[in-house]
Parts: sequence; C-alpha cells; structure tokens
Amino acid sequence: MSRIVIDSEKCKACYLCIKECPKNLIRVSDKTNKLGDRIVEFNDPDGACLGCALCATRCPDLAIKEVYKG
Repeated sequence: MSRIVIDSEKCKACYLCIKECPKNLIRVSDKTNKLGDRIVEFNDPDGACLGCALCATRCPDLAIKEVYKG
C-alpha cells in the first residue's frame, strides 16, 4: 500500500499535482502556506492510491514524497 506525504512548507499551491493524480486523491486544502495560498492535501480514505508517484514527479517544488506502508 502506498501513500504520499505533502510538505506544507514547500507547497506553493500550483495545483499541478491535483491534475496528475489518476485517482483524484489530491485536493485543495483549507490550510494556507506562509504566502496565504491554499495548499493541497492527500485524501485517500479507501487506500486507492496506486503508488504511481505522478504527483511527486510533477511537483516543481519537491513538496511530495511517496511512502510505502506494508
């Protein structure tokens, strides 16, 4: 099982990762970054993440890391 971790300090709210996720598991959060922009959050209550890492690859600020849970 895979999941991602988003570093809210690095996220610049470009939302490119939202468009990349084939399962639509990333969404705009209510939280803001230090610039006042709404950052993204990972929402996967059913464990649907494929572990494809397209979101992490697309992130220009390296704010997303994929982690594996066994």
